[in-house]
Amino acid sequence: MNFPIYRLRRLRKNPTIREMVRETDLNVSDLILPLFVTHGKGITKPIKSMPGHAQLSVDNIRKEMKEVVSLGIPSVLLFGIPEHKDATGSSANDPHGPVQEAIAAIKDKYPQVQVITDVCMCEYTSHGHCGIIKDGDVDNDSTLELLCEEALSHVKAGADIVAPSDMMDGRVAAIRGALDDEGYDDTPIMSYAAKYSSAFYGPFRDAAESTPQFGDRRSYQMDPANAEEALREVALDIEEGADIVMVKPALPYLDIIRRIKTEFGYPTAAYNVSGEFSMIKAAAAAGWLDHDRAMMESLMSIRRAGADMIITYFAKEAAKVMRKAG
Repeated sequence: MNFPIYRLRRLRKNPTIREMVRETDLNVSDLILPLFVTHGKGITKPIKSMPGHAQLSVDNIRKEMKEVVSLGIPSVLLFGIPEHKDATGSSANDPHGPVQEAIAAIKDKYPQVQVITDVCMCEYTSHGHCGIIKDGDVDNDSTLELLCEEALSHVKAGADIVAPSDMMDGRVAAIRGALDDEGYDDTPIMSYAAKYSSAFYGPFRDAAESTPQFGDRRSYQMDPANAEEALREVALDIEEGADIVMVKPALPYLDIIRRIKTEFGYPTAAYNVSGEFSMIKAAAAAGWLDHDRAMMESLMSIRRAGADMIITYFAKEAAKVMRKAG
C-alpha cells in the first residue's frame, strides 16, 4: 500500500473528515418500530424479556404514537394479541380485533405514518403454529385462505402494507390475488422472504404469546445453514408479486442480506429481532458494553450489509441518539 506515502489514518483524524468519507448512512427514516397490540382498554403489560416494550391496548397505542411521530419514525409494524385463540386462529380477520382497531386509530390521528401489519396465524392459534394443523404439522394450502382473509381485513381497516411472515409456499401470490380481486392492487406486500428458524425469537414469543405448544417451526421456517435456499425463496416471492423482501433475523444473516441485495436489487428489509435487542439490553445492564454504541453499531452493520429499512425494537432509542448527534 506504499506506506508511508499512503496513510489511511489521515482520513480518520477528526469527526469532520470521518463524516466526509463515511460510506454508509443511518437515518431515522430507515427505521420501523414493531408494536404489540392487545385487547381491552387501559392496558400496558411490560414484556420482561424486552425492556422498554409492552403489550398495549389500542387507547395506549394512540398515546405511544405521539412519541413515535415526534421522533420522526415513519412506520410501525403491528402484531396482535387477541382475547380468544383457537385451533384455526379465527380471530385473525376480526374487523374489531386489536390490530384492525389499532390501524384505524393510528391512521385517523396520524395518516402520514405507514402502518405495516404482520400477517400470520401464530398469534391467533391456540397451538402457536402459523396455520392449520393436519397430521401434526402445518398444512400449507389450507392455511393460504386464512392468510388472505387476515390480510384483507388489515387492508380494509386502513393498513398501508401487509407483511406475511408465515413462510407458507405460495402465500405471496395468494395474498396478491386476494388483494387485487378486492380492488387493493396498489397495496404493497412486504414479504418475510428469508425467515430462518432461529433461536433469536425467544423474547418475541413472550411478547406475542405465540410459543408453539408442541414441536417447532423447522418444517416451514428456513434452516440456518442454508444460503442458496434464501435466494430461491426471494426469487419466488418476487415472481409472486412481493414489493419488498425481508431477511429475518438480521445480525446472524448479514451475508444473506448482502447476497439478496446484490442478486436482486429489490427494496430489502431486515428484522433486527427480539433476541438481538435483548442481548444488548442484558449486556449493557450488566455493564459489559456501552448500550448506545452497541445499538448504533449493530444497526449500521445492517444498513452496510444492504438493508434499505430496518425493523427494530431500538427504533425510538436510535432516533433519540441520532437527534442528539444532530
